[in-house]
Amino acid sequence: MSDLYCVFGNPIAHSKSPAIHAAFSTGSGQDMRYEARLAPVDGFRQAVADFVADGGKGANVTVPFKEEAFRLATRLSERAARAGAVNTLAFRGGEIFGDNTDGAGMVRDITHNLGYSLSGKRILLLGAGGASRGVIAPLLAENPASLFIANRSAGKAVGLAEAFADVAPVDAGNFADIAGKSFDVVINATSASLSGESLNLPQGIFAPGSLAYDMMYGKGETAFLAVAREQGAAQRADGLGMLVEQAAEAFLVWRGVRPEAAPVLADLRTKLGQ
Repeated sequence: MSDLYCVFGNPIAHSKSPAIHAAFSTGSGQDMRYEARLAPVDGFRQAVADFVADGGKGANVTVPFKEEAFRLATRLSERAARAGAVNTLAFRGGEIFGDNTDGAGMVRDITHNLGYSLSGKRILLLGAGGASRGVIAPLLAENPASLFIANRSAGKAVGLAEAFADVAPVDAGNFADIAGKSFDVVINATSASLSGESLNLPQGIFAPGSLAYDMMYGKGETAFLAVAREQGAAQRADGLGMLVEQAAEAFLVWRGVRPEAAPVLADLRTKLGQ
């Protein structure tokens, strides 16, 4: 019997994870099967218990269960502890190991797939929610020149910056506070692109040669990337590469093998018409 893995979410029918991991397992010769499981909003813990009883070896976790998965884990990786959320579970000898591969996936997409070094760069992170929290430590590990967290509510951004002050100095404020500043990398970690909403960003924040990166993705250009293009961002990328790379990182956690992500990403882009 092939080893069993899954992704938990609600909703979950839209998930690309089963197709991604099927391609990974085929490409790396791993004997495993991967499915999507819809967990009741108030029944995540039981859904995980049922999955383990079915012989499940590991699981990805998506909205809205990442914080609950964090609480469920009996042991956490350092990056999951920093993120305050878990997107990858591994079930080993009665232990529930919780990890967070989002930040590592985004950094690998930027540095490996896009070929953009983050070392010595001025980084602006838009948003102060869970998506931002999950990527701050991996970003700081790349030794940027600076990191600024901007949020509609400055208080939330300042609190997030303080939570990582022991790693490196992080500045924070609201969107008005970035006026007059310019950045080499601008990352959108807000949910604005999901609703097609444009962010009211000051002019001039994109430095020459800058990268605009949206954690969201879709068939067309996101609202954030449209603004970035209009404001002169030299390079623009959506979050599809992050999706594939965080999955590859989870695969590595489970199987001890890093799958080839590039052909899977290229296939997804073709299917999305990008």
